[in-house]
Amino acid sequence: MSAIAWTASVSLAAWLWLLLCQGFFWRTDVRLPPRRDPETWPSVCVVVPARDEAAVLSASLPSLLAQDYPGRAEVFLVDDGSTDGTGGLARELSRRHGGLPLTVDSPGEPPAGWTGKLWAVRHGIALARARDPEYLLLTDADIAHAPDSLRELVAAARTGGFDLVSQMARLRVESLWERLVVPAFVYFFAQLYPFRRVGVRGARTAAAAGGCVLLRAETAERARIPDAIRHAVIDDVALARAVKGGGGRIWLGLADRVDSVRPCPRLHDLWRMVSRSAYAQLRHNPLLLLGTVAGLVLVYLVPPLAVPAGAAAGSAAAVVTGTAAWLVMTLTYVPMLRYYRQPPWLAPLLPFTAFLYLLMTVDSAVQHYRGRGAAWKGRTYARPDAVPDEG
Repeated sequence: MSAIAWTASVSLAAWLWLLLCQGFFWRTDVRLPPRRDPETWPSVCVVVPARDEAAVLSASLPSLLAQDYPGRAEVFLVDDGSTDGTGGLARELSRRHGGLPLTVDSPGEPPAGWTGKLWAVRHGIALARARDPEYLLLTDADIAHAPDSLRELVAAARTGGFDLVSQMARLRVESLWERLVVPAFVYFFAQLYPFRRVGVRGARTAAAAGGCVLLRAETAERARIPDAIRHAVIDDVALARAVKGGGGRIWLGLADRVDSVRPCPRLHDLWRMVSRSAYAQLRHNPLLLLGTVAGLVLVYLVPPLAVPAGAAAGSAAAVVTGTAAWLVMTLTYVPMLRYYRQPPWLAPLLPFTAFLYLLMTVDSAVQHYRGRGAAWKGRTYARPDAVPDEG
């Protein structure tokens, strides 16, 4: 057997393992678990960190204010040093639409060792604690919620006894680049953190989706959230790990009616979204970076390359194994494309998208070593203890 055929066989074996042994990550039927209305609805405070979000706030904030929630609920929007009038627009939207009470406040600049978003979340949680809520809903400023979103989250948490319930918001998919990159983003996330394993007691897998996290207030205080994860760039995964590591029960799944309204129409926008935290995901470890690059090449690039290379070399085994691996890859991606209402013919293009993600990951490392680390809304963090650099 030729070297090409051997390599394609290893790739096929990897795909068969992913298909059967990685928590069925490719399935998209993990939605809110069975739930029933509680006899008494607990109080909830919604915390929204917002920095320069005026462009999307009109499409998201009214959906929070309009929540049809039977219990006591209140919204706290933390205007984190915005320069585009985010705070003023939030107050105007509240006056115009009414609904849940809204408080807008600002925390000031974050001290060293804090990422800006978590500093804003900390301030919002501190404001909320004065109301003594039983639950906190942490949601981003670009997330639009269906009118029953909050009550469904609370009912799921109460029924299942979960300390944390998180939904992966459906991201916007309209432009060509969004169609190519966005479904793959969620697909890769689910491959790293299979949703079915997240909710299993004793399983090491822990993750959440930062755009929509319902958290028991008592659990947050016990786990010292967000202080215990103040330096985390990938704050949603760090949050889930802190809760689960402290014995809390967590759940993560795909959302049906929780949507991101943030547009990322250009490749440049999506590139920044991925590269800002990709190397942080690898703990800034060069060996993990090399392993990730090698893994992406073997798993995603070898199958489509083995087909023409095997044909040119006259190796039928390479053609067959490369085609089989590519087919398994394609079939596992189709459910995510369906979830995003995209045509299945995009599935065979996943190797191209994976190559883009490989380049984004390498670029993330390059930016890190140039001193331009992960970023959130104009702040960059070259090291966990770095002082924010406005830019």
